[in-house]
Amino acid sequence: MKRPTWGNRLLTLMAAAVSLLCGCQGVSGSSSSSSSPPPSPRDLTQINHIVILIQENRSFDHYFGRLSAFWATNGFPAQAFDGLPLTASNPGCDPAFPPPSVCVGSTSSPQVPVFHLQTMCVENPSPSWNEAHVDFDLGQPNSGLATLDGFVNSAATDARTISPPFNDISGKRAMGYYDGGDLNYYYFMASNFATSDRWFSPVMTRTQPNRMYLLAGTSHGHVYPLGVTSSPPLPDKTIFQLLQENGISWRIYVHPGQDGCTATSCLLARSYINMFTFQNDVVNKFPQNLVPVSQYLSDVANGTLPQVAIIEPASDVFLDEHPTETSPVNIQAGAAYAASLVNALMNSPSWKDSVFIFSHDEFGGFFDHVAPQPAVPPDAIQPSDLQPGDVCTTSGGPTCDFGHTGYRVPLIVISPFTKKNFVSHTVADHTAILKFIETRFKLPHLTARDAAQMDMTEFFDFAHPPWMTPPMPPAQNTGGACYLDHLP
Repeated sequence: MKRPTWGNRLLTLMAAAVSLLCGCQGVSGSSSSSSSPPPSPRDLTQINHIVILIQENRSFDHYFGRLSAFWATNGFPAQAFDGLPLTASNPGCDPAFPPPSVCVGSTSSPQVPVFHLQTMCVENPSPSWNEAHVDFDLGQPNSGLATLDGFVNSAATDARTISPPFNDISGKRAMGYYDGGDLNYYYFMASNFATSDRWFSPVMTRTQPNRMYLLAGTSHGHVYPLGVTSSPPLPDKTIFQLLQENGISWRIYVHPGQDGCTATSCLLARSYINMFTFQNDVVNKFPQNLVPVSQYLSDVANGTLPQVAIIEPASDVFLDEHPTETSPVNIQAGAAYAASLVNALMNSPSWKDSVFIFSHDEFGGFFDHVAPQPAVPPDAIQPSDLQPGDVCTTSGGPTCDFGHTGYRVPLIVISPFTKKNFVSHTVADHTAILKFIETRFKLPHLTARDAAQMDMTEFFDFAHPPWMTPPMPPAQNTGGACYLDHLP
């Protein structure tokens, strides 16, 4: 869809003015409440609601690498953008070399070029500590020198090791990407609102430690989920505790599991707040702040959104976009679910002073051509749960602590105040969301990591809000094929 011309923008503004007088809808189809003038003053305090949705396990190149091609096709202006190089390739893992029982990289192994995935379902490449470091440098995973040549090897090794083995024992899936035809809603929103080509997950490992950073600015030394070493919940202060202490309203929205249970205990089991001791306060003191995602839809419709909210991924019903481990997970179904949450906000009374931050928790093991970046360690705690034989257990290196980010992940910043068709090139990770919240509500930082982040204000134009009347996004395509038994 092409950007509106200046003439169309004038019509939009005129229609918005008419809608305020007559109560009818503007040309975008949004409600008249969405066209209300911005409050004063013209600064960050105009944002009164921050909603965060972090989906699962997708890299930037894998999802958003073809954005510039989408812009060229749909009339958006060309601009600096570090997207997917279509000439990229990775050393493969040919079953004939070496033997199939062992997948070891070699210059003799054939190259696997990037390719457009035709299936909306794909087997899981692993993003864990060892695999993320092998991806970083196949020959010397702890060297600190980013050769970025291990993605195919890691995916192939995992596919052969898992029982029963995956179909893709060559690891080819790690080099697959999607485009604006597959993820048309995300591409539309990232193009009209704002994204970044330098947004990273916080740490080079899997979901749980990255979500620890999202909630508390640190993983307290963990590179694995707490259950791997039977570790107790973390004592670190979370953003929700900080908000509670300062009288800022907050809420965690959780999609129920397949059994539909909405009891506090059921919701807690599906919320990442259960990784922290603050879960006890949530259960005993603030159960009204841990609610089903249906309450989010009610809150946006009724104008009762809290000041800060996180929507947990709908993992138990396969809408989190996580690559397939058991039942096939269709990315288009997950994107359609995310679209329903964003659209509900855009067409609600809360739109006029809200921001919706969308991303993925980590890269999922999919190829990205930009290396993790040096970052400020959150604290002095070193990795505490590495297993015997893990990368960094026999020798150290620059990537053996918490002084680097993880890999790039998709980002969309959606708000009436978001600059149009904006791309940030500032290096940041998910703890910048914490810095954004802290800056908006004048709160202290949680760790040295979030203190060092940008405050995200570069994404916004508060003097001239571009999207008081939101655009009309397309319905997310849902007709893509879903299979796991082969790749093109």
